[in-house]
Amino acid sequence: MAAVLRKDALPVRQDIPNGVVKGVCAPGFQDVQAAFVQNFHEEGEVGASLSISVEGETVVDLVGGLADPETGSPWTDDTLVVVFSCTKAATALAAHVLADRGLLDLDAPVVDIWPEFASAGKAAATTRMMLDHTIGLPALRERLKSDCLLDWAYMTDRLAAEAPFWEPGTRSGYHALTYGYLVGEVVRRASGRSLGTFFNEEIAKPLGLDFWIGLPEAEEPRVAPIIPHRPAPDAPPNPFIEAAKTRGTIANLFLFNHGNWMASGVNTRAGHAAEIGAAGGVTNARGLAGLFASMVSPTASGPLGFSADRLAGFSQASSATHLDATLLAPMRFGPGFMLSMDNRRRAGGGDSVILGPRAFGHVGAGGSLGFADPDAGLAFGYSMNRQGSGVLLNRRGQGLVDATYRAIGQRSNASGSWI
Repeated sequence: MAAVLRKDALPVRQDIPNGVVKGVCAPGFQDVQAAFVQNFHEEGEVGASLSISVEGETVVDLVGGLADPETGSPWTDDTLVVVFSCTKAATALAAHVLADRGLLDLDAPVVDIWPEFASAGKAAATTRMMLDHTIGLPALRERLKSDCLLDWAYMTDRLAAEAPFWEPGTRSGYHALTYGYLVGEVVRRASGRSLGTFFNEEIAKPLGLDFWIGLPEAEEPRVAPIIPHRPAPDAPPNPFIEAAKTRGTIANLFLFNHGNWMASGVNTRAGHAAEIGAAGGVTNARGLAGLFASMVSPTASGPLGFSADRLAGFSQASSATHLDATLLAPMRFGPGFMLSMDNRRRAGGGDSVILGPRAFGHVGAGGSLGFADPDAGLAFGYSMNRQGSGVLLNRRGQGLVDATYRAIGQRSNASGSWI
C-alpha cells in the first residue's frame, strides 16, 4: 500500500558539501527540498532521507549525503538506519492490530495474558498504561548485564518482577527502553509470535515497508552506521542530564543501567538483529512515511483495515504532564504515539515537536521522525545517521516539518501547533 508518486513530481539532483541530493519533489514543495539541502550546508547533516505523502500521493522523496563517511559510500534509496524511538510507533501499531482483531484488550489487566506481571503491585495495570508511559516501569533498579537488551526473556522476567516507581496509571514518565519489552511481550503472548515476526508478517509485508524490528542478516550491508552526538562543552544545562548525575534517579537508571547497546552495540550485527521494540527499528524515510500513511484515514489503512474510531483514538492524549518523570519536561502521549508538544516558552528553553493539533507520531533519539496528520492527509518520514542534540526534535527535523506545513497551506505554529 505504498503511496503513488504524484504525476507532476519533478526529478531532483543538487550538489551538497558531501555529495548530492537526489529524488523527486512536486511543485509547491520546493521549500521542503530547500530545507533538506540547507541541513547539509548549515546543520551538519551527513546522510539523510525524507519522504512525504499527501492524500496518498508522494510529493517529496529525497536522499542525500553519505551513508558511511569512513568509506565514502553515498546514501541511496536502499540505505537503512536505526531510527531509535520511532520504533515505538511500530510496536504500538502491532498492539493496535491485535486489539482491532479482538485478540487483545488494551484496557484489561495485563495479567490476563501475562500472569507473572501481577507481582509487586501491578495486578491492575493495563496495556494502555504501557502504551502511554504511565505504567511506572521506566527503568530497572537492579544492575543489568551488559548485553541485557539482546536478551528478551532476561528483560521481560525482570520487568515482570519489578516494583513500579509509582502506582500504575497515576503518573507519566517516558519508558525509553523498557517500553519495547513491555508492549512487545504483550504482543508476543497475544499473537504467539515474537514482536519482530508479528510486525514483519502482519504490518511491514502487507504494507510493503522496508522496516525491520530484528534485521535479517541479508539486509545488514545496507545499514548506515549511527554517528553519536557529542555535546559541546558549553552546552546549556538540561534538567534530564543534570538529574542523571544523581545515582538512583529514573534518569540515572535509564542512562546508566541498560547495558552497552547504546554505547557500543547500536552499530553491530547483533545490535541490529535484536528485537529492541523501543529503539532498535531499522528503516528509512520511506519506511516511516509508509507506516504512518496507513494511519492517515480508514481508506489509507489498506490491509490493516482500521476503523475511523480506532484511528481517531491515536490522536487523543491519554497522558499529559508538565513534568515527565523521566525526561523532566512537558510531554503528551496518545496510545503509543507522541503528540504535538511546544516547549519553546518553557523557562530556559526546551525541546519540542510541533505538528498539527491532531497529528501523532514519534521522534527518535538524535532527530529522526515519523508522523501522520489526519486533518492534512499527511504522512511524513525523516531519517538520518548523525544524531543531533536534545530529546525531541532538533532544528533539522523541525525545519523540515515547518516547511512541509507551509507547503500545504498552513500559516502559523505560534499557537503551539500548525494551523
